[in-house]
Formats: sequence, C-alpha cells, structure tokens
Amino acid sequence: MKPAAPAERLAPPQRRRTRVEWTGLRGFPDVQGGVEACAEQLCPRLDELGVDVTVLARRCWQPAATGRRWHGVNFVRVWAPRRKQAEAVVHTLLSVLYAGFVSRPDVLHIQAIGPALWTPLARALGLRVVVTHHGADYERQKWGPLARFVLRLGEAAAARYASELIVISRVIQRSVALRHGRVGVLVPNGLSLPGEGAAEALPASFGLEAGRYVLLVSRLVPEKRHLDLVEAFARAALPGWKLALVGAADHADAYARRVAEAAAATPGVVMTGFQSGAALRALYANAGLFVLPSSHEGLPIALLEALSHGVPVLASDIPANLDVGLPRDCHFALGDVDGHMHDDLVVTQRHRHPGRHRVGRRRLPRAGDHHDTRGAEPLDLGGRRLGRPARGEHHPLRQGLVEERHRHRAHPPSVSAASVS
Repeated sequence: MKPAAPAERLAPPQRRRTRVEWTGLRGFPDVQGGVEACAEQLCPRLDELGVDVTVLARRCWQPAATGRRWHGVNFVRVWAPRRKQAEAVVHTLLSVLYAGFVSRPDVLHIQAIGPALWTPLARALGLRVVVTHHGADYERQKWGPLARFVLRLGEAAAARYASELIVISRVIQRSVALRHGRVGVLVPNGLSLPGEGAAEALPASFGLEAGRYVLLVSRLVPEKRHLDLVEAFARAALPGWKLALVGAADHADAYARRVAEAAAATPGVVMTGFQSGAALRALYANAGLFVLPSSHEGLPIALLEALSHGVPVLASDIPANLDVGLPRDCHFALGDVDGHMHDDLVVTQRHRHPGRHRVGRRRLPRAGDHHDTRGAEPLDLGGRRLGRPARGEHHPLRQGLVEERHRHRAHPPSVSAASVS
C-alpha cells in the first residue's frame, strides 16, 4: 500500500457541523415580530460560524417564496393554526415531535416562554434544549387568565428543564432568578448598524416629510399603547408634523380596530401597515422623533433600531426600556399623556433634533456580538446545566437574589388602597 503524503497525514479531521433547529417563532425574512427580527439577524451569522441552522417555521406565516434555504439557513414549514390562542403552542408541539422522531438535531433552540411549555417533552425525547426567554409574556394585556397561566407554566418549564437558559435582558435575568432560582445566561439583543451616508428616500405614498414626523414601529397589540401616543400627539398640535404608526395586527381584533378609528379621527396620523427592508429603514432614518410608549417589552429591538439611525428617542419608564441605558430625560411615566410625553413632542417640533435625546451609536449591541464561537470547541450541553453554578460554586448574582428573596418574604411590602386602585 502506498503511504500517504505528509500533507495528508498531518491534515486535521474535518469537524462535523453542529446541527441546531430553531422553533417557537413564525419565520423570516420580512415577518413581523421581535423574535423574528432577532432570528433573521442571528441565524445567517451562526451559519457563517459553522453551525448548521434549520428553522421550523409556521407554515401560515413563513413566505413560500423564501424557499427551503435563505442565506445559509434551512427552513422546514410546519403546520400551525392561525389562531391567537393556539398557534404557538400547537406549532411548537409538532416541531418538538418532528425534532424528536425525524430530524434529531444536536440542539433544539426554543424561542419564548409559551413554546417553552414543551421543554420537558423535548428532554424526554432525548433532545438537548436551549430556551431563549424574550420576556414575561404573561404580563401582556392581550392574554386572559388561562393563557397567562400557561405562559407561567412555560417559564417554569424552561427554568427547570432546559439544558441551557438564555435571557435577553438583566430585567428578565433577575425576574427568573427570583421566581425560579435559576440564573440565565445574558445575551442581549443586537442589531446591524446602518451604513453611513444619505438616508434612503421616503416612499411618496406615506405622505411624510423627512424630519417632521413622530414614529412608532410595533405590532398592533394593547401593550404597545398606540392610543396613548395618538392622544398625546393630538394634544400637542404640532404644526406641519405627522405621526406614523408602522406595523399591523397579527390577528384582527377590537384593539386594532380602535387604533384604526383613533388614527382616522386624528389629523396627521398615518398608518403605514407592516413595513420591512428599504421602506422601514427610510422610515427610521428620516423620523424627527421615535416614541415607544409601551407597557411591556423584553428588550425593545425597535428602540435599538431607532437609536442605530441616530434618531431622537422617547420611551416609557418600564424596566425593560430603562435597561437600555438611555439618559433619564429620554423617558416619561407610563401613560403620562399630559406630562413629559406631551412636553417633549412640543420641544421636538420647535428644535427638530434636541441633542439631549440623542445617544451615540457606539454603545449599541451588534447582532452576533455574543454568539461568536470561532475557535471554540463543538457545543456541549451535556452534564450540568450551564446556566446554574456547579455544586459548591459561588455565583454572586444568584446569592444576592436569594438574599433579596428572603428579605422580601420576611418583610413583604405593604399595599395601600391607593396603589390597588
């Protein structure tokens, strides 16, 4: 037998690509939603880093024109009912069964706590499971008591059974640690910074003038508080300014109809519907002010997008928005239609771009910053849960949270009649 050449003898064996399947999201590209926007940024980057990524997308949302492969990412379109109460839970159940009996990935990556309800089943089928906690969805106004109970069960299942738990903000990390005694790995949302140079032109159909409109980009759901912003805009009476509401409802409901009626009754309010790509970039880049009046967020991607375009911003003072790290005067009290939000709309109209609302782009997290695995060993989720300290290992954050929980139980906060009302 002829001996191998020296180069052949010294060549290292080819490492098998880690196979990761994502579920719990609708799909992408150009599908509305924060989880979907995050996945659209991360999955192609994971492919570039040598990970074989497959997205188990919802057939009712995933564009058929995208095909089975996009920018290195594979897609399997799994059936799901297009019903608000059942869509995510049913789709994720079918995805877990597909992963457990058909595809057998190295890792199943479940997005959000509703789909995480099926984490124990996935583990029982022998799958290694990573769950990303995008926010306490049981706090969303759109859900009733039963849905909130199921979402809490999903959060508990993720904390107890996931091989690894990822959280996207310090607020979520703290909440999960206090509720379930598990410290998730913090991986904040990132974004791709727009290129330098002239902003893209606004589509003429919107009827907007560059630098003379207030912008909100979000789905039409109650926790985004569109009606607060419409009311504040109407009271501010800004000459020559408009308010652009960008986004659509996932499912037609009473709230979406109320927003449409309020917009139609308020001069200067423009509803553009769902936008993506060049049109969305132009809306961000040319805005005079971005406002996020929401009552619930995980880590607000729309706010980060506005900051990346150098747009002045205002946001409600909920913990998730405060966690972004903006100056204090970039925030207003939740629901404060007559106060700070109204005053700042007037200030913006007079001074166009008030410097106190601007935040340097260098501080913004970029997509992929926390996912760079070049030079690392293949993903190993066996053994102990990586999100928990090993036995006997000291974890300062966890210790502090445990002490705080004990203090809270020993001295529960008093609740006054005024706070309840």
